[in-house]
Amino acid sequence: MTGGHMGFADRGIVPRCISAIYSEAAARPENNITIKLSYVEIYNELMFDLLTDVGVSEQSGDLAIAEDQKGNIQVRGLSHQAGGTEEQALHIFFQGDTNRHVAEHALNKGSTRSHVVFTIYVESRSRVESSEKVIFSKLHLVDLAGSERVKKTGSDGVMLKEATFINKSLTFLEQVVVALGNKNRDHVPYRQSKLTHMLKDSVGGNCKTTMVANVWPEAKMLEETASTLRFATRMMRVANEASVNVHLDPQLLIRKYERQIKDLKQ
Repeated sequence: MTGGHMGFADRGIVPRCISAIYSEAAARPENNITIKLSYVEIYNELMFDLLTDVGVSEQSGDLAIAEDQKGNIQVRGLSHQAGGTEEQALHIFFQGDTNRHVAEHALNKGSTRSHVVFTIYVESRSRVESSEKVIFSKLHLVDLAGSERVKKTGSDGVMLKEATFINKSLTFLEQVVVALGNKNRDHVPYRQSKLTHMLKDSVGGNCKTTMVANVWPEAKMLEETASTLRFATRMMRVANEASVNVHLDPQLLIRKYERQIKDLKQ
């Protein structure tokens, strides 16, 4: 909900996640661990790369979502930056954070006008075993724009258009959550919005999902707070079955087969 100060939680959660991942990587010297980062903004159903040298105002917003045969989601054209150290990763995050669309309305002087997804990609290869196996994972850290009641925010013009897109995408997200919580469902409407489509492999299925619901303590926001809590309750009903993601490195496989062919010839 708007004004719920998720931005403050986000600033704490993301750096702590980055720190935890790099600490865990340092504790596993037997593995060669590679970490990359991406940061995408979904604004008025357009997608912008927050980590490129090209400013958001100069981008077309036409990044496209693609899905492979295994259901893995990718954003075509989205840049991935290498995070060699924890300090570099933090710098990349804060740099991207400054590029977001922000505006002021009656309830929030720094209202974010978009959803953003900061993603940490981790690949791990064994230094000890001669294996072509690669374990990979990704962590989506999603900051949703708060739902808005126009009568209270006083939004008009451009901000009214932004609020319409924000509320519509949050409604579609709730529809996905409701469908996932229904054991008798025959369809989950992931493709209704860019947000739900991008999060298809992160909400329900092979993943673990945690939601932080931020609310107002004031009585005047009771209706919005109740709505947020209802949504959080529905999210609790979503069942996930996370498993380790392993794929085979094609280059290592080629070398392995070349060695086998050479041995057979001898």
